[in-house]
Amino acid sequence: MSVDNQKKPERAERVTIRTVAAHAGVSVAAVSKVMRNAYGVSEGLRAKVTGSIEQLGYRPSRAARGLRGRTFTIGLLLVDIRNPFLPEVIDGVNAVLAPSHYQAMIGVGEARMQLETSLIESMIDYKMDGLILVAPRLPSEIIANFAAQIPIVAVGYHDPAAEAFDTINTDDQLGAEIAVEALVECGYGSIEMLSAFKHEGHKVSVVRQREIGYRRAMQRAGFGPAARINNIPVESPMREEAMRTFLMRPDKPRAVFCWSDLDAITVLSMASEVGVRVPEELAVVGYDNSSVAALGLVNLASIDQSGRELGQAATRALLTRIEGRRQPEHVLLSPSLVRRRSLMA
Repeated sequence: MSVDNQKKPERAERVTIRTVAAHAGVSVAAVSKVMRNAYGVSEGLRAKVTGSIEQLGYRPSRAARGLRGRTFTIGLLLVDIRNPFLPEVIDGVNAVLAPSHYQAMIGVGEARMQLETSLIESMIDYKMDGLILVAPRLPSEIIANFAAQIPIVAVGYHDPAAEAFDTINTDDQLGAEIAVEALVECGYGSIEMLSAFKHEGHKVSVVRQREIGYRRAMQRAGFGPAARINNIPVESPMREEAMRTFLMRPDKPRAVFCWSDLDAITVLSMASEVGVRVPEELAVVGYDNSSVAALGLVNLASIDQSGRELGQAATRALLTRIEGRRQPEHVLLSPSLVRRRSLMA
């Protein structure tokens, strides 16, 4: 049989957004709204369109999206991937993005301003539709300059006066107050705080906000003059040396509030090494309620700020920014204390 007489395989017809609309019996605009997870889409419409997308195997063209002005990608900039709290934030982001057809691209700034700036510029160059910045170190005016080019939501960044971008936070001052109040209720009068080194945080950072809450709660409890904040270096081995010095002090406090679980868990480990019994000789409360804090061998009391909820709230805010909202939103979520053995035997 000659080649000319051979039957050529039929070429599958390309499925487009119009194909999906016709199959679902709705308009192209309705399909687009469902794909963008736009506000006001009914569950009935969403189910009808997503059903057609699955049956037809529709895969939107990212190149075509770019030509229309959108890439359906958002940038997620993290300050430090080693923090066990951050995966919860990422889970929250992905939970909201899943039905929207948006995808998150992650960058890690490593707590360096120059690298953060470079990553944001790269995300803008790649025409991402919006950015979520988690605990950025950049000044507000720099973030505002970037926000003039791309929608931005900042998490772990307390700037309620910001007009160009949104902020989503736990009430960090309240969280520190809850920790101190719990220690006071347990009968501890000598309570100090372990915080990050002074140059690691500025007035909009969670570190400084938690320090404010600690001092306020100590003042309210009548321990204001005894309030003491120990600023610990971030880098090893200076960090571990400072913690060991704290634990070996002859006048060490009866209880300590740590600005993060990262430091609190290290304190627990070192306390075991140097023979300081927790909580019999030193009660410890952390912040973040990370998954490690709940392990039986750790058993760390900690302030829960619901990283997943923070990620969800930030993503919802960003999507409405992308849709055209201009009025700034500044959300404060309420923290709570998870009591475990390190607080009281």
